[in-house]
Amino acid sequence: MEDKILKVKHLSVVFGQGKRENPAVQDVTFQVNQGEILGIVGESGSGKSVSSLSVMRLLASSGRVAGGEILFHGESLLDKTEVEMTRIRGNKISMIFQEPMTSFNPVYTVGSQIVESIMWHQKKTKKEAEAMTIDLLHEVGISFPEKRIHEYPHQMSGGMLQRAMIAMALSCDPELLIADEPTTALDVTTQAQILDLLRRLQKERNMSIVMITHDLGVVAEVAKYVVVMYKGRIVEEAPVAQLFEKPLHPYTAGLLRSIPHRGDNSRLYMIPQSKGEAAEGCRFCPRCEYAMERCSREEPVLAKVEGGRHVRCWLHLKGGEVEDDE
Repeated sequence: MEDKILKVKHLSVVFGQGKRENPAVQDVTFQVNQGEILGIVGESGSGKSVSSLSVMRLLASSGRVAGGEILFHGESLLDKTEVEMTRIRGNKISMIFQEPMTSFNPVYTVGSQIVESIMWHQKKTKKEAEAMTIDLLHEVGISFPEKRIHEYPHQMSGGMLQRAMIAMALSCDPELLIADEPTTALDVTTQAQILDLLRRLQKERNMSIVMITHDLGVVAEVAKYVVVMYKGRIVEEAPVAQLFEKPLHPYTAGLLRSIPHRGDNSRLYMIPQSKGEAAEGCRFCPRCEYAMERCSREEPVLAKVEGGRHVRCWLHLKGGEVEDDE
């Protein structure tokens, strides 16, 4: 049986206070196996980044976890003190962000910030940390690392900064890496290079990765299993190959139809705009081409269907069963 390094169970996150609390994530459950890459896909506002920030306990002050569990090697991260979480962040779980320019402090050199992280987490001397930083920059494909450690963020390109951010995230050899839209701000060529780098590092280090993205093409490149989110809910889960071969949820199908294909000059498909908010039923109902009367008044559960997949849609739940927590 594969070792489940991370388990998120029935996670719910809200922002605001009192009667003005707004749910951002509701009843989200997923798991990450040792040495695998899990993709979490969804458009802006779907809750994918909030879910990952909850794992790191880095929610904004206006947000809080309202329910559920987050287990890392069977231990609850929500029960950890802030001191305990500080030891876990970087050492065991690291995160890279979509905007490397804002992730580095502009008044310090890139190398000094990586050195500081190594000295803090691994209790190395400055000389040892500098040597490790040079090795890490070389490992992620930055040329002349002995020179680059003395450069400031504005002196590096976006792709080089993202590589440096990956080097910092890997500086303490984490077991789990959360990559939040790591290629969004990069050109297509650099995107491919960063994905190749992450895939190579994952294999070499037997590291687990949660890849958060709005781009199904990225998921197809690197992930083994994918979770699709819409408005704070998981609407479909499946192995990547099965998802691309036969998407079950209309939202997933719409995302796949929206991908442009080389040589196809037909008009690009667009998921229909919302006709309003779903008061009680399926959240995708106002945009769904296959919506039934039941969809507007009753929200489907996320259920296991034939083939071991999971979907939240009345079109497929006639014989579906709700998956247990195990």
